[in-house]
Amino acid sequence: MSLVDELKSAVTPRAALLVVGVLALQLLFIASYVGALHNPKPADVPFGVVAPPQVSATLVGELEKLPGDPLDPRPVAGAEEARDKIMNREIDGALIVDPAGRTDTLLVASGGGTVLSSALEKIVTRVEETQRREVRTVDVAPASRQDFDGLSAFYLVVGWCVGGYICAAILAISAGSRPANRERAIIRLGVLALYSVLGGLGGAVIVGPILGALPGSVAALWGLGTLVVFAVGAATLALQSVFGIVGIGLAILLVVVLGNPSAGGAFPAPMLPPFWKAIGPALPPGAGTWAARSIAYFKGNDMTASMLVLSAWAVVGAAVTLVLSSLRRKPEGEPIAAELDETAR
Repeated sequence: MSLVDELKSAVTPRAALLVVGVLALQLLFIASYVGALHNPKPADVPFGVVAPPQVSATLVGELEKLPGDPLDPRPVAGAEEARDKIMNREIDGALIVDPAGRTDTLLVASGGGTVLSSALEKIVTRVEETQRREVRTVDVAPASRQDFDGLSAFYLVVGWCVGGYICAAILAISAGSRPANRERAIIRLGVLALYSVLGGLGGAVIVGPILGALPGSVAALWGLGTLVVFAVGAATLALQSVFGIVGIGLAILLVVVLGNPSAGGAFPAPMLPPFWKAIGPALPPGAGTWAARSIAYFKGNDMTASMLVLSAWAVVGAAVTLVLSSLRRKPEGEPIAAELDETAR
């Protein structure tokens, strides 16, 4: 057998295409992570200003003109309202001006991201220095001492997402990426649901009672984890139903390549470039990280949008899997090896 024949036998056309796909994923991974995280800087951070009317308008105007537009300032009626807006995640910080003294108060919430809180402190300190004023910082939603840089919620959600698509991939590899019939699809979704419940509980217990990394309700984190795992797994099953084994790569593209760097983990959304800032809330890692931080540090506030996003991924993924399986009525599954052989012919 010639070298060319050996090569054709060792590497089928399908395998060659999959290798090319893996190379593309690798390069996209590098481009996405480095593109999102190589030069973080705050942009249009929602920011409140509490001051007498004549001072507030001037200060808001000055903050709006800062180079690079790091802040999106707006007047707030009082200190308590500023705290409420931060806890409701409407703004990320607020400056409370003391008209009777020369020391103002900066409110931040490191539970939403310590890097962002530090950036706000530096920006406001520079502004105050130009006015020969001082600033003291008050953290109204501090990150846990066991939650370094506020990253535990992000890593928790990443773990849940990884479990979701790996579980779906294993179900595909075991007996064919495209469910042969509705019954098989229902079984796969049922196994995924059980796995999601266990995975959600395990993650919540590890970061809560065992490690003490995140405060907040273990039950609420359990529910969130169950939804995150099922949403990612169902989406992966749906992509496999449409594209076969290639669907696993597409799931990795959505969840890992695009979803993780845009999730607001290492750097919260206001510090990400526009593209990643825009897509993050619509993908499971971003929606899950926002919700996990809300549970841990913000009394569960402002979770509706994130929960709707995760629910949409779960419902649409399950529906597509069931619909496409109903269109296939084969007594046997479609083993991965058979898919490769059929394409190679």
